Amino acid sequence: MEDVSDPPFRALCKEQGADVVYTEFISSEGLIRDAAKSVMKLDIYEKERPVGIQIFGANLDSMLQSVEIVEKSGPDIIDINFGCPVKKVVCKGAGAGILKDIDLMVSLTKAMVEHTKLPVTVKTRLGWDHDSIKIVEVAERLQDVGCKAISIHGRTRVQMYKGEADWRPIAEVKNNQRMHIPVFGNGDVDSPEMAMKMRDEYGLDGAMIGRASIGYPWFFKEVKHYFKTGTHAAPPTMEERVEAARRHLQMAIDWKGEQLGVFETRRHYTNYFKGIPNFKEFRMKMVTSDHSEDVFAAFDEVLEVFGDYEFATP
Repeated sequence: MEDVSDPPFRALCKEQGADVVYTEFISSEGLIRDAAKSVMKLDIYEKERPVGIQIFGANLDSMLQSVEIVEKSGPDIIDINFGCPVKKVVCKGAGAGILKDIDLMVSLTKAMVEHTKLPVTVKTRLGWDHDSIKIVEVAERLQDVGCKAISIHGRTRVQMYKGEADWRPIAEVKNNQRMHIPVFGNGDVDSPEMAMKMRDEYGLDGAMIGRASIGYPWFFKEVKHYFKTGTHAAPPTMEERVEAARRHLQMAIDWKGEQLGVFETRRHYTNYFKGIPNFKEFRMKMVTSDHSEDVFAAFDEVLEVFGDYEFATP
């Protein structure tokens, strides 16, 4: 969720029912070197609470120093990312790279728990590869050193995001009689039905939603509606989508400036306007324009041309 889970996006998700939001993951090395991009990611706002700041790294001293920096931003949670599969992170032994050294993973978590009064949580994967899945043992060890909750993506690092997520090992973690901390599932929760399945069939305490919410912050509200009624909520109207996209872009510009705001919001537009026939021309304007006024103009055109379009309820 790098360059996705920023304050503008989190604000929209919170409005639409997200219970807890997390920052983009932040490099501990970047924080202690005062790298501008890393420091900027520490921005959190009262309306987001409860909010967690997620950090990654593999060096003990750097991680402990970053904890001290993170605390000054006043988050409710410090989350350690032991799950990112991206090569540039893994090659440094961070993210999912640490799954090759479980003892280091546990000792880092223990040191960070002892270094802060804030609750420390962990996001990880099933293991490095299929032959090294020991997530039940790993989760138990993390709990024993003070981890307050664990989120587990149902794939190994080798799988990246390919194939289907396997939630069965996550359920084994939850069903371990020694476990008493919340266990959250992650991976392939892309519909209210899948969220209910994770809760009811696998018994997990909650779902961490990522890709399903990109360009579609309404996902959280729709899941809650489905849990309550067993029916699908009516999808957002065209006017609601345009208004959300417009607000998203304006907040992004206000927070990170014109150039970055325009560029980093592009990835959301496909999902904001997914399923509309003959929409390519308008989408191309949104994702190729370098100036915000052109993007805002494209939003106006969409409302003029497709204002009466009705989205089907799933």
